[in-house]
Amino acid sequence: MECCSSLSFCVPKRPLPLIRTALFSSICSSSRKQQMPIVQLSAISYKKFINSALDETKRHTHLAPSPLQERYNSRISMDGKSEIEMLSFEATKVRLLRSLCIESQTMQVLDFAVFPEPEFDMPIFCANFFSSANTNIVVLDLNPLHDVISQRDYKEKYYKGLIPLGLKYAELLPWGGKLTSESLKFFSPIVIWTRFTSSSYKYDVLYSAFMDYYKAWLELMDQAVVETNASKIMCNREAQHRYLTWRAEKDPGHGLLKKLIGETQAKVLDIDEFDFVT
Repeated sequence: MECCSSLSFCVPKRPLPLIRTALFSSICSSSRKQQMPIVQLSAISYKKFINSALDETKRHTHLAPSPLQERYNSRISMDGKSEIEMLSFEATKVRLLRSLCIESQTMQVLDFAVFPEPEFDMPIFCANFFSSANTNIVVLDLNPLHDVISQRDYKEKYYKGLIPLGLKYAELLPWGGKLTSESLKFFSPIVIWTRFTSSSYKYDVLYSAFMDYYKAWLELMDQAVVETNASKIMCNREAQHRYLTWRAEKDPGHGLLKKLIGETQAKVLDIDEFDFVT
C-alpha cells in the first residue's frame, strides 16, 4: 500500500501521472482499453442518479424548490442536440441542493452538489461525472468545509468513520492521476477521482459509490448539531464562499456549459448560484 500523505488516506499503489486541472480537457488522452464489454452511451442516464438521490433525501427531510428552480428547469442546447436539466431545492439543514444534467448522443454529464446551511460545518457533497462512448471522468467527494490537513479534529469528526467506505471504492475505481496542490485543499481523504473505459459494470459500480457516499452525507446531516457561535457560522459561510470561488475559476464543466447554452446564460447560472449560496 502507498499512502497519499497530503490526505492521510491509503490507496493501492499505482502510477500517478500529472493531469491538468481541467479534467475534461484530458478526455482524448485517457482512453486505455479494458477487457470489458463497452456499454452504449444511450443505455445509461445520470437522471437515475439524480432521482435516486432525491428519493433518498426525502427519507431524511422535506425538499422544497429553491428560488433558482423557479427560474431554471429544462432547456435544449443552442445546436438542438443536447438536453440540459437543472434542478434546485432547499430543506432543513440544506442551503442548496442542485443538479445539472446534460444528455446527448455523444456525452452524459452530471454536476450534483449539496451545500449545508452555514450553521453546520458539514462537508459539501459533490459529484462531477462526464461520460462519452469510451471514456468516463469522475470526481465524487464529501468536500471538507475546513482544511483536513491542518485541522485534524475536523478530519476526525467527519471522515474517520468513512475511511472503510473510501477504501472499498479505491479498489473498485482506481485513482485517476496526480492532483494539483490547490485542488487537494478542497478534497477529502475519501475523494474518488477516477477515469475508466465505459462499461455496464463500471456504471453500476459508480452508481453504487454515488449512493453510498450520498447516504453517508445524509447520515452526517441527521447527526449535525446546529452551531450558535456567530464567528464560527461566519467561518463556515466563508469556507463555502472559498469553495464556490475555486469552482467558478477552475470548474472544467463551465466551458462545456458555455458552449451548449451560450456564454451569457452560463455566466448568469454561475452568478445566481454564487449569490444564492453566499
